[in-house]
Amino acid sequence: MSVTESPQLSTCTVSIERRGGRGEAGARGLERHLRTLSGVHDVDVSFRTGSARITYDAEVTSEEAIRDAVRDRDVSVQADAGSTTDEVSTRSELRREAVFVGLTLLGMVTGLVTGWLDGPPLLLWAAYGLAYAFGGWYGLKGAVETLRHGAVDIDLLMIVAALGALSIGAPFEGAMLLFLFSLSNTLQHYAIGRSRRAIKSLVEMRPDEAQVLRDGEEVTVPVDDVAVGDVFVVRPGDKIPLDGVVTSGEGTVDQASLTGESVPVPKEPGDEVFGGTINESGSLEIEVTRQAHESAISRLIHMVERAQSEKAPTQRLIDRLEQPYVLGVFALTIAAIAVPLALGSEFTSTFYRAMTLMVAASPCAVIISTPAAVLSAIASGGRQGVLFKGGEHVEAAANIDAVAFDKTGTLTRGDTQLTDVFVREDAADETLTDNELLSLAAAVQARSEHHLARATVAKAEERSLDVPDAQRFQSVAGKGVRADVEANTIHIGNRSYFGTVLEDEAIAGLEPALDRLQTLEAAGKTSVIVAREDGDGVTVLGWLAFTDTVRPGAAEMIDDLRELGVEHIIMLTGDNQRVAERIADEVGIDEVQAELLPEEKVATVEDLVEQHENVAMVGDGINDAPALATATLGIAMGGAGTDVALDTADVVLMGDDLSKIPYVLGLGRKTRRTLTVNLAIAFGAIALMVGTILIRGIPLPLAVVGHEGSTVLVSLNGLRLLGYR
Repeated sequence: MSVTESPQLSTCTVSIERRGGRGEAGARGLERHLRTLSGVHDVDVSFRTGSARITYDAEVTSEEAIRDAVRDRDVSVQADAGSTTDEVSTRSELRREAVFVGLTLLGMVTGLVTGWLDGPPLLLWAAYGLAYAFGGWYGLKGAVETLRHGAVDIDLLMIVAALGALSIGAPFEGAMLLFLFSLSNTLQHYAIGRSRRAIKSLVEMRPDEAQVLRDGEEVTVPVDDVAVGDVFVVRPGDKIPLDGVVTSGEGTVDQASLTGESVPVPKEPGDEVFGGTINESGSLEIEVTRQAHESAISRLIHMVERAQSEKAPTQRLIDRLEQPYVLGVFALTIAAIAVPLALGSEFTSTFYRAMTLMVAASPCAVIISTPAAVLSAIASGGRQGVLFKGGEHVEAAANIDAVAFDKTGTLTRGDTQLTDVFVREDAADETLTDNELLSLAAAVQARSEHHLARATVAKAEERSLDVPDAQRFQSVAGKGVRADVEANTIHIGNRSYFGTVLEDEAIAGLEPALDRLQTLEAAGKTSVIVAREDGDGVTVLGWLAFTDTVRPGAAEMIDDLRELGVEHIIMLTGDNQRVAERIADEVGIDEVQAELLPEEKVATVEDLVEQHENVAMVGDGINDAPALATATLGIAMGGAGTDVALDTADVVLMGDDLSKIPYVLGLGRKTRRTLTVNLAIAFGAIALMVGTILIRGIPLPLAVVGHEGSTVLVSLNGLRLLGYR
């Protein structure tokens, strides 16, 4: 059990394992049981995801009390919160429900035909008995589970209505109610199960075995037994079993199942590959970097399952309203019986109308309308390489009206290259060559993970330079770095570094260096100054210039966002203003905030949230983590190989495809429209039927068809999101 603290409430996630095949009824019973605990604020239980998430007041109850409550409900508590769906059990239970629906239909039709033909009364009542027994089985179990904890639900409404119809000599109407109720529940479970299973198809992409090289020979080894560092072989057409790095060979890999990329990706030595993808051409030798349970595809599946157990705000609101709503329906039904009887109406017709009213007012369609849509949206995103980390983030994506982009690695490729190495020419005592300056810079930058540092080291390796060792490395975020190299301190930084960190130093050659930086930046290049500090002071040695290229499709992506109704698009970067403006002009961005430190990015996002309320921040999930967490919706690029992206953002794009950003917002908006339609259907059907019943009355079978029909309709409408593109 893991616990995450907040200022007022704590949240614990408990792994659970079903016993006795109670399925959804068991989940509902456990959820209601936990809600009865003092101090518990919110509960979400699902045997399909193997987890129960409880939000509680730590001053009122405790983690141990919740653990004991879970044990009391006939489930086992496991140490690991990552148990997955028991697919075989779920499908078996769905088949059982379908059989029960078939038997209910058989009994209902047999009873109806027997009545029409004046057949034997024994056959008639045996047929209706069959319909009532199998049609009401799951509803009765759910109702009993609820009543055990002093609560009522829709299952109880349906059972009472069916028995009420039977008591006034309308067994067919009751049987029809139970048939359609059980049929709609089965279709709901199928629809939601399909949305949950959609992501499961990714598992089938990963083979169970790998061809591992052992002592120069290929050995077939189960993927669970392959260790990090082992090397395996894949040939054209083979599925890649595990995450790794290509050590030998070249080819192309179809990564669509994981990242959503439609075009195969070229791979060569040093490139990363992912389990579950397909090697289309070329033979590759791959060194394992993650074991099977840690692979990108396994993490994707696990996090989608976790996301599907996180309820959207609309769903949480409906869950809270279910209990008072059902009690209100019971009160309305009682009033519909008591008032007319007090006024002298005949009992049978009054009771019949009350049962019809109870059926019509039941909120089945309302309750299923949200999960049917949100779970389908999450599964649809997962199949496109887009990971929503909870239903609330699907709804948040629908409301975004401003988007902030990081520049490097997001709008640009992130493969920054060092293009120019300049030695200061007016330093009479300096005899450095370009390569010597680059060697000193690479010595310092070898300790940094910044993209400019990586480009510097790569250029030194390309020139096969001897790079000396550096000591006492220090980094100043957003400004520069320094380290001791060959008995001197080498400083590498932007104008802000030399204007703040070294502001008290007299720096020889700084003015011409700053002028040169301005010229390079005007040409669209990112530049830094290299200086040496020795016993005589600080002297500028030269400067380095870098370039980065805009990602293909960036301008089209910005246009797509505008078509979706995004009002304001801004770029946030630590790079200089001129380079940032060049990129912004190229892709069509409204505003640029440049030369920002990480904390300044956060402040800018906070200001955007105040102005626009709903703001998405798009970054690489590493340097932009604070800003991603601050935005209404944090979107991280390239999460397939990045643990930080999976941990930080609300939405993770498993690949680097910019077109998935409009997809995220478009899917959110489509989900919102679907929810609006579903709720309109659900509440509209209830209002229409209840109004008609109160004004002139309708037959119970018509109320049953209207009630269950609207439930099935919203389920199928939500399921349409599985095909969103």
